[in-house]
Amino acid sequence: MTLKDLTKDEYFNYYQTYIAKVKEQDLIKGLVQNKMETASLLESLSEEKFDYAYDIDKWTIKELLLHIIDTERIFANRALRIARNDQVHLPGFDQDEFNNYAEANSRTKTDLIEDFIAARNNTISLFKSFTESMLTNIGIASDHKLSTRAAGFIIIGHENHHIEILRERYL
Repeated sequence: MTLKDLTKDEYFNYYQTYIAKVKEQDLIKGLVQNKMETASLLESLSEEKFDYAYDIDKWTIKELLLHIIDTERIFANRALRIARNDQVHLPGFDQDEFNNYAEANSRTKTDLIEDFIAARNNTISLFKSFTESMLTNIGIASDHKLSTRAAGFIIIGHENHHIEILRERYL
């Protein structure tokens, strides 16, 4: 289950931005490594910093983190359904609408970090359960092809993308 095995016909070109940000070639190792690095970074920030947004109409760190968590859960669900050969075309989602209703800013730093770790642990367990043939299953999500394993690498790359933004604009 390595990045080098992934082919571009397993995911929509839009996701190449995220795939390109994957550093660890092994999917499970990448999920574990990112969990530790992201949790460590977040733990180093103050509760007050979690309420910071770098500009008007930009997300706070709380909102950014909950967006990472929500997106991970959505892509993990997509991976599960595709792995199980679900033929339903899975819908997209509007990240801004999700954010509008998430009430991330009412949550604490500790609660959000625990939620991130719980979501990631579930994702790791899920991907460990997939066989090689399940990982190469392809379904339709947001009107485009998506393989089970591509969903996993997108989770990693999406997280890396937002952690880069966090480091560059919030810290």
